[in-house]
Amino acid sequence: MQLEGPRFQWTRNIRMAASVSDIARVLETWAPRATAQSYDNVGLQVGRASREVTRAVIALDLTPDVVAEAKAMHAELIVTHHPLLFKGVKSVTPDAFVSGLVLDLAESGIALYSIHTNLDAARNGVSFGLAERLGLKDISFMTGMDDAVRKIATFVPVDHVDAVHEAMAAAGAGRIGAYEACSFRTGGTGTFRPTTDAQPFIGSAGGSMERVTEVRLEMEFAAWLQHDVVQAMKHAHPYEEVAFDIMDIRKPYRDAGLGAIGSLARPEALRSFLDRVTEALDAPTLRYAGDLDASIQRVAVCGGSGSDFIDAALSSDAHAYVTADVTYHRYFDVLGSDGTPRMALIDPGHYETERLTEDLLRDHLSGHFPDITWHVTGTRTAPVHSWIGSSFIQ
Repeated sequence: MQLEGPRFQWTRNIRMAASVSDIARVLETWAPRATAQSYDNVGLQVGRASREVTRAVIALDLTPDVVAEAKAMHAELIVTHHPLLFKGVKSVTPDAFVSGLVLDLAESGIALYSIHTNLDAARNGVSFGLAERLGLKDISFMTGMDDAVRKIATFVPVDHVDAVHEAMAAAGAGRIGAYEACSFRTGGTGTFRPTTDAQPFIGSAGGSMERVTEVRLEMEFAAWLQHDVVQAMKHAHPYEEVAFDIMDIRKPYRDAGLGAIGSLARPEALRSFLDRVTEALDAPTLRYAGDLDASIQRVAVCGGSGSDFIDAALSSDAHAYVTADVTYHRYFDVLGSDGTPRMALIDPGHYETERLTEDLLRDHLSGHFPDITWHVTGTRTAPVHSWIGSSFIQ
């Protein structure tokens, strides 16, 4: 059989198409679903995980215009930041906004995947992108994720400790700040007596008591990695029955969190910083509390609704906090006892602080799936617009 030649060469270079589940796996490695807030609804919202994808649309929100774009380019997938299915839907008919969009997607064979507060919590996610857009440097999380760290301790024969350690590290255990594969080892003696039904690695079924020099191997991991870490440990461990403990660690997880904080290259007056915000975010208007002559350098940000983190921004010694959906009375929270602002509080708008998510997703996904056409929506998905009158009252 002739295998060489133009026809064979062409066939050999065909790449397997990526599926929705392949794309979801990449997104959830970046922003694990378990880091989403409890009220959120992230992941595949409409469609089949097995659907092959050659073209996709990326948008902050799902709107009829976005669906029309997807249809026009024969896209198989839409990726949004904000979930369409957030509250309960009692019927799928064309009579309401959400249910009508669900029906349209289903009838058109277009899948919908949403990555929301888990992307907010991810390193280099929404808030990191917002901080970079504003020109901040040395960016870190404003708040870690409380009670999201666990520790595993297992007991391994000396000759197999390195193999078990490497397997758990590959599954994500042992990451502490800028360090990987962190562990602690203590020596001791393990004892066991195999029953007649056992298939022991050491000793024999129905045999006598065994005493083995073992190492207690301890490693920390993010709570959502528990299944992977345990499975990796069991696969690498030589024992038929593996003894291990899982413990909660009462400290914040530092490689995911909410909000970000960084610094400008040099201080600037609040009035200049407000201009920076409006220009960087293409925000025609914004609301703020603060002294226009105050010096701004250390800045906290949170894309979208971040009023709950005003205290965290104050505790971080930020000179300004940029977020959205700030209600009237929350502006009083940044005032000192004499009414002087302790920190500037700036609200350019929800859409304005999160629109950059479309570019973040395009850049990340195109890097992993260069053969897929990733199209950022050309429409403004926000239903809210700004009206600038003929006069301005400070």
